[in-house]
Amino acid sequence: MGRGSPRPAQAGPKLALLAFTQLIVALDYNIVYVALPDIGSALGFTAQSVQWVVSAYAVGLGGLLLFGGRAVDRIGARRMFMLGLLLYGIASLAGGLATDTGLLVGARAVQGAGGALLTPATLALIFGGFAEGPERNRALGAWGMAGSAGLAAGSLLGGVLTNYLGWESVFFVNVPLALGAAAAALRLLPADPPRSGGWADFDLPGAVLATAGSVSLVFGLASGPEAGWGSARAAGSLAAGAVLMALLLAVESRTRDPLMPLRLLRTRSLATTMGVIAVFQGTLGAGYYVLTSYLQPVLGHSSLEAGLAFLPLTLTCMVTAVKIVPVMLGRWGVRTTLVTGMFGAAAGIATLVAGMSVNGSFWALIPGSVIWGVFGGIAFVALFASAGTGIAPHEQGVASGAATSAKEIGGAMGLAAYVAIATATIDTGATAVPTADILDGLRTAGWAAAAATAAGGVLALILKRDPAPASPKPVSSEITNSLEGATP
Repeated sequence: MGRGSPRPAQAGPKLALLAFTQLIVALDYNIVYVALPDIGSALGFTAQSVQWVVSAYAVGLGGLLLFGGRAVDRIGARRMFMLGLLLYGIASLAGGLATDTGLLVGARAVQGAGGALLTPATLALIFGGFAEGPERNRALGAWGMAGSAGLAAGSLLGGVLTNYLGWESVFFVNVPLALGAAAAALRLLPADPPRSGGWADFDLPGAVLATAGSVSLVFGLASGPEAGWGSARAAGSLAAGAVLMALLLAVESRTRDPLMPLRLLRTRSLATTMGVIAVFQGTLGAGYYVLTSYLQPVLGHSSLEAGLAFLPLTLTCMVTAVKIVPVMLGRWGVRTTLVTGMFGAAAGIATLVAGMSVNGSFWALIPGSVIWGVFGGIAFVALFASAGTGIAPHEQGVASGAATSAKEIGGAMGLAAYVAIATATIDTGATAVPTADILDGLRTAGWAAAAATAAGGVLALILKRDPAPASPKPVSSEITNSLEGATP
């Protein structure tokens, strides 16, 4: 066995490391939201510009995912995994030390770039390191559970750290986590196999077009709610993104070794998955927006109380991902599992919206939160299982990068659309908006998100039926114990 290759006994710790990395990325997604008011006050952001602390990360992540996915395939998943963690750790340190708005926004963009390497590398390591079937299903379930744990911990940890240690701590906390994971990767992850070509014949024109096009699209989508969709900044960025992506397709069709092989887009599983995941992420963001806006402006809860209110949703999602989804994938296959998850998530969002009223309570939201958490967890894991189905091992990175790009762009588009729906009937110039008007807009956006999620379930029916393998083994205690030890 070559140096750097993990022994079979290391399968549990290896999975724990990959899941822990997903936890770090998910943790950072929510942890910053709670600190935004303090960040704005400390560094001089305006009420409109402070959203770029979040949007800069989305631009870096969404803009570089295709590049990151192809780099994983060409250079190696282990190398890109470690580079992504180092970028993430260094950028987090820079963010915590930032003394002006430009430095913090730049640090967040670099964090996003680290995430653009980490996400496809982690998924490629799962698909390449765990055999298709029950073993891979359990690994994907653990990965999904860690993501849910990170979202849950992010809201709570962000509030605690900001309150007691200051806003800088929400960035500093990532530094030991990321650097510790990079050090563990040296021992636990197998060395990358020799690759032909490397950077020598890398598709540089495709990389430039994909990055510039994706950045323009995400930048335009992120700018719309702040600057107005008719503004030159938002409209011009979206138009430039569309032109650059069209050029990318033309270049890739004539390139010998393209960044994004267009034949992959003709693969039914990947093309369908990209459509469904865009819908799923858009409605997920809409659901979070609706729930947060209902809990605080309508019911008057504090930020900490609102964070606690998300626990039923995230905890049920965690348990489902690690305990239920692997069994469903093994017995029913990807298609049936995904369709079930999407329709169930739609029912959960609808139940949540039905429980909202002007004089409502947290307890009325629990049925919808639990249903949404269970089936949302099923859909999330099944989507990434679907993205890698039928894809050759040496192209898993670009496939996961394409799926995650669709996820990020779909999320940005969906959130912007549902915010527009929620505020369409509200007089934004009024000094005080009636609570009933806010609730009406939120309910309309929620019903629209539920309908779109159900439409995503219909779209998932396009996937090929896959034969169900033999009954899967239960999750091994070794993997479960390793994951428990990795959770902070």
